[in-house]
Amino acid sequence: MNHHYGKAIIFIAAIVLAGATAGQATAGHVASTAPLAGDHGTRLLMPLMNPERGKKLFVSKGCVACHAINSVGGHDAPAMDAHQMHRLMNPFDFAAKMWNHAPAMIAAQEGAMGEQIHFTGDELADMIAFIHDDDAQHVFSENDMTAAARKMMHHDHGGKSAETHHAPDIGHHPHPSAAQPHKH
Repeated sequence: MNHHYGKAIIFIAAIVLAGATAGQATAGHVASTAPLAGDHGTRLLMPLMNPERGKKLFVSKGCVACHAINSVGGHDAPAMDAHQMHRLMNPFDFAAKMWNHAPAMIAAQEGAMGEQIHFTGDELADMIAFIHDDDAQHVFSENDMTAAARKMMHHDHGGKSAETHHAPDIGHHPHPSAAQPHKH
């Protein structure tokens, strides 16, 4: 586990403990999602986050078709390099960003894969772990790509380059006199 990821876990644990002592809700890791006997009040289940499973999901779910890590993957959407992100991250902020960009992401998924990608909570937790773990990303390479992922990366853009076609979706707006979209 890398040093930054460990700090993030400690930070999240501190928040969970602060919430538990405030009497509003309790949280913790449990081996099962089966209902608990008795009245325990509001319970929060914080999944164990595994960056290795997240790496596999990043490829198999097709995220790599639009997002790159270590320059491996598509370039239709922002890169997900951990070393470019804040050291501490709230996983709920990440989920909120995905929610806020859902219309554009769903449209891109349907265009590239013919359908929307669906995640379970555990899968999303693992994805977040990989996307924010610099050590796990440093070993991500072309060797992690599957034939299906490579095929998804070559989806149709209506005769335009991927960058031009998806520029408005990812916040890039072409300058009227430029043939290519502005790069931030």
